[in-house]
Amino acid sequence: MTKRPSICRRFIASTRGVAAIEFAIILPVLLLMLLATFDAGRAIAIYMKVRSAAYTLAAITNQYSTTAPIQSTDMQAITGATSAVLAPYPSAQAVVTITQIKQTNASQAKVSWSYSLNGTAYGTGATWSRLPSGLTTNNACTGYPCYLIFAEVSYQYTPSFGYFILGTLTFSDNLYATPRSSTCIPYVPVTGTTC
Repeated sequence: MTKRPSICRRFIASTRGVAAIEFAIILPVLLLMLLATFDAGRAIAIYMKVRSAAYTLAAITNQYSTTAPIQSTDMQAITGATSAVLAPYPSAQAVVTITQIKQTNASQAKVSWSYSLNGTAYGTGATWSRLPSGLTTNNACTGYPCYLIFAEVSYQYTPSFGYFILGTLTFSDNLYATPRSSTCIPYVPVTGTTC
């Protein structure tokens, strides 16, 4: 009976297994941090690609003019360019919309035409209430009507490891631009050869 208390005291005083126990406690936290870093890095990369895709969409559309209107095949190529920008990530989760806005005065605008890939285009003639505040007070147009190109891209990202915590994340970006070569850009299937 005298040996039992001494064995218990020696077990409690022993420090040989402390490092293994501490490592076993910290290992799940370290693994979680590693996997979260991987997901966060991918999320940042996809967000930057979404921003680049919105810029590319507006920049390519701006190259057309009244003398070179956008045809159906051109629009498919324009919106398809986002696949190249988003690579190596799949573009099936991307919603790409390009819209021309006709601003009739400092605070009123309508949709001239709209096209969307994997989403819903805005209705032609619909009221546009999303004008930036800078355009309503300091108009960038020389006269009315004034046309603007609105490019928007959104992407559904599902984290590989953090889905159970975050779920699916939606990254989006949009950009207004003015046509470069003419006052407006006709989209032949919707507007014919005029704006």
